[in-house]
Amino acid sequence: MSIAAPISSAEPPVAVWTQTDAAHAKISLTGKINVYSLGGVWTQIFDAQDAWLKQGASQSLVLDASQIASLDMAGIAFLIGVEEAQQKSGGQFEIQGLDPKYQPLLQEFDPIGNLFPVPTVKPNRGFIVSTGMAAQNLLDDARGLITFAGHLAADLAWSIRNIKQVRWGDFVNAAVEAGIAALPIVGLVSFLIGVILSFQAAIGMEQFGAVSFVGPLAALGIVREMGPLITAILLAGRSSAAFAAEIGTMTVNSEVDALVTGGLSPIRFLVVPRVLAGILVAPILTLFADIVSIFSSMLTMQIYGIPFINFYNGMLAAVDVEDILSGLLKATLFGVVVSAMGCLRGMQTGTGAAAVGISATRAVVSSIVMIVLVDGIFAYISYRTGF
Repeated sequence: MSIAAPISSAEPPVAVWTQTDAAHAKISLTGKINVYSLGGVWTQIFDAQDAWLKQGASQSLVLDASQIASLDMAGIAFLIGVEEAQQKSGGQFEIQGLDPKYQPLLQEFDPIGNLFPVPTVKPNRGFIVSTGMAAQNLLDDARGLITFAGHLAADLAWSIRNIKQVRWGDFVNAAVEAGIAALPIVGLVSFLIGVILSFQAAIGMEQFGAVSFVGPLAALGIVREMGPLITAILLAGRSSAAFAAEIGTMTVNSEVDALVTGGLSPIRFLVVPRVLAGILVAPILTLFADIVSIFSSMLTMQIYGIPFINFYNGMLAAVDVEDILSGLLKATLFGVVVSAMGCLRGMQTGTGAAAVGISATRAVVSSIVMIVLVDGIFAYISYRTGF
């Protein structure tokens, strides 16, 4: 029985499948074997071989290459594909009449099994193994964070001693992107937080006839806690992710490695300007958020008949300069944490199309976790010192 792969052109096919019986078959190659001539018969030959191999075992296939006029890498790939399918099914394969000048090309891919590795199956990890791996990853991440913090502290001290060598252009760009560009969203969220905080506090205080105390309490909470926290979370979702994506893209493109090769410190070159920008813009945005939130709270209390002057006097009695400085100091620490975590995750970016997105996500999550941790430590210190 003879099966020839039909093609639409007038020229005969360069590959013909001939099946003698259920155990023996032959592929005859004729003429120029290249990517163009194989296009019409490649799939048909492999389909015929696959159907034949499914009929039984111990099948022998002979490939007649004595009539080949020329052979390119597409032809070599065709030969390798036929042989691999034959070996995979446990059958025999033989090439007859191949010009010796093509033998080195075939030997380059010997053994063929290296081109078709067996897919590895991931072992099922138990609970103990998974827990141990998670703990190890956590320890490695903490070690990397401590190392990065040490390098950053040393380079920040270097920037104070060598002010002229700091990349102030990057500092200005990062400050504008993280500061001025963030004013609208910070203002909007702060306004809504002030309204919501005042309404919720007034609902409870109205039961005790103490609505007049809502303004001072809201102002105190905004200045000491809500203002810095709102600003830090917005910076984490906005600026930290941007820093991570920017430095992550440079890491994927080997630009960070190029800096190291050129004898430049990536932390001084990339991280220090962005951390200095975070230190500058975080207190400014916090102060802006405080003003907007207090103003929205003042407007909200008009619904309950509290005049502006009463709200203002109560706020002056409850809020002093120490409270404002406490909030601004906290905001400064948040600015360092947010910008540093974004840069760290960017420099830890791996390879692949999704690496930059993963780094941006890790930057946001890590920044928020660190914000909560720093806020808790600061709250304990404030409790112990009264600051």
